[in-house]
Amino acid sequence: MKIKSVFYLFLFVVFSVSSYSQNVKLLTIDQLNERIEKGKDSTYVVNFWATWCAPCIKELPHFEKLGAEHKSDKLAVLLVSLDFKSKLNSNVIPFVKRKNLKNEVFLLNEGSPQEFIDRIDSSWSGSIPATLFIKDGKRKFVESEFTYEQLLTEYKKL
Repeated sequence: MKIKSVFYLFLFVVFSVSSYSQNVKLLTIDQLNERIEKGKDSTYVVNFWATWCAPCIKELPHFEKLGAEHKSDKLAVLLVSLDFKSKLNSNVIPFVKRKNLKNEVFLLNEGSPQEFIDRIDSSWSGSIPATLFIKDGKRKFVESEFTYEQLLTEYKKL
């Protein structure tokens, strides 16, 4: 009887922890565009970052705060990692768990950086952090690091 109780406790803990952990999904530019097209009544803030980028890491809490404080505004904050696909399990997932990121996190699954950079915004040099704001079909691309106040200002301009 005792072994059965321990087993059920173990299952409860495993499923409880896994249900709270962030799931990082692979995403192509086509899938990102499709996601945005389906949510025409929503505002999207898409941040491009990487685990090795210090300014990116510094601003991630600002995106978390924006997502949490404006959830009722039909806001979707999407965090798109530009780490190599081979680093998904070794770097990205542990980083997301350690930082306890609540916004949706994706790893960009594209081969050629220049092709996906141009498809996101033709003015993008490729440096990160970079953020794409989308509302009602209007797009604004910003290639710089944000403070929370700057991020909030850009969001409210939409």
